[in-house]
Amino acid sequence: MFDKYTLGIEEEFQIIDPQTRMLRSRVSEILEEGKMLLGEQIKPEMIQSMIEVGTGVCKNIQEARTDITHLRSIISSLARKKDLAIVASSTHPISHWKDQELFDDQRYTLLVEELQMVASSLLIFGLHVHVGIADPERAIHIMNAARYFLPHVLALTTSSPFWLGVNTGLKSYRSEVFKKFPRTDIPDHFGSHASFQRYVDLLVKTGCIDNGKKIWWDVRPHPFFPTLEFRICDIPTRVDDTIAIAALFQAIVATLDRLIDKNLGFRLYRRMLIQENKWRAVRWGLDGRMIDFGKQKEVPVRDLIHELLEFVDPVLNDLDSRKEVEHIHTILDRGTSADEQLRVFNETNDLKAVVDMLMHRTMENVPII
Repeated sequence: MFDKYTLGIEEEFQIIDPQTRMLRSRVSEILEEGKMLLGEQIKPEMIQSMIEVGTGVCKNIQEARTDITHLRSIISSLARKKDLAIVASSTHPISHWKDQELFDDQRYTLLVEELQMVASSLLIFGLHVHVGIADPERAIHIMNAARYFLPHVLALTTSSPFWLGVNTGLKSYRSEVFKKFPRTDIPDHFGSHASFQRYVDLLVKTGCIDNGKKIWWDVRPHPFFPTLEFRICDIPTRVDDTIAIAALFQAIVATLDRLIDKNLGFRLYRRMLIQENKWRAVRWGLDGRMIDFGKQKEVPVRDLIHELLEFVDPVLNDLDSRKEVEHIHTILDRGTSADEQLRVFNETNDLKAVVDMLMHRTMENVPII
């Protein structure tokens, strides 16, 4: 039964000159051979200093690990042939968005025409995790409940403390950059799939969007695939962290789905309350406190994540993902990429040293080919 929660992982990488440590708008030099090797699993994004890869539909977390690790290996190899490197981090510590070239595609041209500087300044990189849910009605109800845990998972993935050479004081500055886009952040809850579809249809009818892909919430029913797509995360620098986060999202979905099977509900909170916890994740990451809305008090983030791990524990054996989810304890002990970036900067006062660390960590436990 538990093989129905298929997985798909998408990662957006920075393309770096390892000598200058700056972003380079050279994705076209990687794409041609990349398409030959990976087909539709590799694609450009709006800026030419970004390359996106995505797994196939994976039946379990082990298959997802194999696929995403292989993709990092291939992309890194293609970059090295051009004297470039890849980095997994949601902002670049130094480079400026004004210096980036846009990819020549009508879709991106129209997006910049519509959103102006909001789009052209979007120099951020993310992680998206798809979890398969065949029934659209159930997907909505699981999304409603899963929203509560989104800030917890964001706190586990923060990797964007720097922006344009400045220490922002935030652990996930990417989140603040992206919220300038319309239809982002935590969604409100919906009473049914029909009510969600009426919302989408109204936006299409009134010319706000041409399809559901322009709804960029932190979690959304994918408009074309039978999945819930989790979009709240910064991209973790280490591949092991990415796998742990994907396994955690899968376990959250499976746990909530099991509750529905048992006619048990999960208390729903308004968007405005969950946004309070998201801000705390953005600002302080794992070192902060979030609101336990049931108890109506502040609780250390790490304590709440331990509670989340207890919540999903009953499904881990069935999902065969216990090892991967238990890696969350490693993240809690050593901190996130944002924490390590700040440590390196505090020790060296050198953002280039931060980039060097990111290049190294991006390929940790990834075969060099």
